[in-house]
Amino acid sequence: MPKVHFAPLSSIVAGLLGLWAIDRFSPLSAAGWAAGLLYLVVSNGLLARGLHRSGLTVFGWANAATATRSTLVGLVTALVATSVDSPVWVPLLVVLSSIALVLDGVDGWLARRTHSESELGAQFDMEVDAFLLLVLGVYVVPLLGWWVLAIGLLRYAFVVAGWFLPWMRATLPPRYWRKVTTAVAGIALTAAASALLPTWASLAVVLIALALLLESFGRDVLWLVSHRPRTTARVAAGRRTRNGVVR
Repeated sequence: MPKVHFAPLSSIVAGLLGLWAIDRFSPLSAAGWAAGLLYLVVSNGLLARGLHRSGLTVFGWANAATATRSTLVGLVTALVATSVDSPVWVPLLVVLSSIALVLDGVDGWLARRTHSESELGAQFDMEVDAFLLLVLGVYVVPLLGWWVLAIGLLRYAFVVAGWFLPWMRATLPPRYWRKVTTAVAGIALTAAASALLPTWASLAVVLIALALLLESFGRDVLWLVSHRPRTTARVAAGRRTRNGVVR
């Protein structure tokens, strides 16, 4: 287990080795190398900042599993970027994505098993999930259409909305269904990317995944709306005179 401050560096090194190994089997384009390296540097830079702010002294097995998954997402990113103008080995893309999806269940189990749940670990896990969905969506666009990107963009639209509406940044209550819908979306996009299903079947499973995600995000938004601060009432109270009459 690497020391907490060396964990991001270890992930970058592992990612570089992974990119080199992939290039032997399925040559990466310059864009593929650039996308993979950019993801590794940015994601691990953000992780290092999060570790510094959180004050964690032990990285933990759950975070290690998520970091491994993040490295795999970097490799998938490189393959998808390469696929824009060059053929890639699809089975390799599917296998890497599938392993990342399996590890998505492992890291949560490890966190509960070792009693090492943390806010940083949950955030790290969620952001890796979101980016994997976005990258797989980009790959599936030529097969099903641009609408597929909605699956990967929902998380980022939610974040952007929070920039303008502070009440949307409130902490949501835990809900296992979020993990289920994310996993279903990842499986659906991976199945579509494999090209093993007829087009109509890929379309159906991805549409179902999108519908489930919309329901999950919609439920969270409704919860946030119903629990947002009642600022109007406070402002009105502040305008009352000493005798209780509103000016």
